Amino acid sequence: MAKVKMTPSEALVETLVAEGVDTIFGIVGSAYMDALDLFPAAGIRFVPVAHEQAACHAADGMARVTGKPQVCIGQNGPGAANFVSALTAAYWAHSPVIAIAPETGSMGLGTGGFQELDQMAMFEKQTVYQVRVNRPERMAELARRCFYMAKTENGPAHLNIPRDYFYGVCNDEIYPSMDISRGIGSKKALESAARLLAEAKYPVILSGGGVSQGDAIEEVKDLAEYLTAPVVNSYLHNDTFPASHRLAAGPIGYCGSKAAMRIIAKADVVIALGSRLGPFGTLPQYDINYWPDNARIIQVDANASVLGLSKRVDVACAADVKEFTAELLNVIRAVKPDMEVNKNRIEDVGKERKIWQDELEKWSTSTSKLMHPRRFLRELTLAMPEGSIVATDIGNNSSMCNAYLKFDNIRQHISALSWGNCGFAYGAAMGAKMGTPDTPVFAFQGDGAYGISGIAEVMTAVRENIPVIAVVANNFEWGAEKKNQIDYYDNRFVGANIIENPDYAQLAEDMGAKGYKVDDYNDVQDVVRDAVASGKPCVINAIIEGGENVLAEPFRRDALQMPVRYLPKYAHLNA
Repeated sequence: MAKVKMTPSEALVETLVAEGVDTIFGIVGSAYMDALDLFPAAGIRFVPVAHEQAACHAADGMARVTGKPQVCIGQNGPGAANFVSALTAAYWAHSPVIAIAPETGSMGLGTGGFQELDQMAMFEKQTVYQVRVNRPERMAELARRCFYMAKTENGPAHLNIPRDYFYGVCNDEIYPSMDISRGIGSKKALESAARLLAEAKYPVILSGGGVSQGDAIEEVKDLAEYLTAPVVNSYLHNDTFPASHRLAAGPIGYCGSKAAMRIIAKADVVIALGSRLGPFGTLPQYDINYWPDNARIIQVDANASVLGLSKRVDVACAADVKEFTAELLNVIRAVKPDMEVNKNRIEDVGKERKIWQDELEKWSTSTSKLMHPRRFLRELTLAMPEGSIVATDIGNNSSMCNAYLKFDNIRQHISALSWGNCGFAYGAAMGAKMGTPDTPVFAFQGDGAYGISGIAEVMTAVRENIPVIAVVANNFEWGAEKKNQIDYYDNRFVGANIIENPDYAQLAEDMGAKGYKVDDYNDVQDVVRDAVASGKPCVINAIIEGGENVLAEPFRRDALQMPVRYLPKYAHLNA
């Protein structure tokens, strides 16, 4: 294609179009207004949010459900700074978000001008690639490079543009970035993994986020069925293996499935597919130290830098999880053809699942006047339509979802993962809904997290007609931290109680959404079905029990110790 005369703003927008971008989240700003002016003519929908953090979360949510890079943009300085926490969430989720961050003009860098900030350093540790446009003529080239690196390295990229570089003249050609696969990886690793699995007495598959991102669920099913290997989901990746499958044991990690934990504890070989084996996601839970320290470990991930990082592994392979798993099955069949179905392992999975389900059901059938959170979660998940997408925040109630959310397909569970930032779910749910407009999308948050992001962004959802269903687990407290103060600090509550909350249902109505207030578990399912049928942005204000009776694990028991005090109570040394 011959080079064409255009402005740098045109070069940027044409590159976005070439990359398939049709939606950008942000807040209007003078720094990039020349490019913004071109969005409508280019067929790009600009979605103005209430806060830039939500814009980045929305791009993240949309990227996770579509599997394609998505874009957020903001004003230089404070606007760009508001991306930082959300972009870190995308980084740990391996989500291809492109954060476009204009900055102070090139002639003013270092002078301390209006809204000046060193944005390159700010994004350095939470992106897979970042670049400052150093010449206006390189706008298309460097923007295209961001998309390439975001796809290739499975993570967010940062395009930093001096605000005066949107103007001028350049001769450029526009074309999309390449798609590259890691392929099947090392032949030696494939053969070693095949031998270990073929000879294993109790092989277990740990299905990580890479399985969902890599569209590898069918390949994992085929491998599990040939080996008769039970499958556990990695922490907060409940969508990486069908929950209805007879070999599915559920998710490990905080507030997860005891069945999954007891199953993986029996393993003599574990193959971790598309998982970095993050340390928080493998901590003991329910007083079960379930990680099988004596098992042989096979780890497969597209990112070579995470292999063997947190766990000692016997076989490591940097590969595309979909292609690796398919080829691994071929090699196992060659090593051990006509492998018999192991009925004992199938029965074991069924037995463990039933024991856990019966225990969970006992926890979840409270008939107390004030809804127990587990009873609420039971009724909520029973009413969610099959195929729904759920974005979950952080905190005790959001974490308890880990035991209740069951999915049969990929890209349905969108969570804050190990970054654990409050305020994630609503913005991510908006992006997920825009990426899958015909699918019900729920944002599950506690009242603390909802106060950070949800309230203001309901106005965005109403204005932009994004029918997300917000579910607020309202217990008038920061539940995870209050549980720590109960368990470790003898019920001395400092900062944990949220004394007065507004009626979030009425507030939603005032903003033009549909609001529901529910405090009786008998009404939950009808409310959820009505919200789904409404086709409008909805807020379900669920009044639930808090405090010591929530039946949740201590949050961050790995980072807390029982306090020691040497000074007399309330002593003041300078008194």
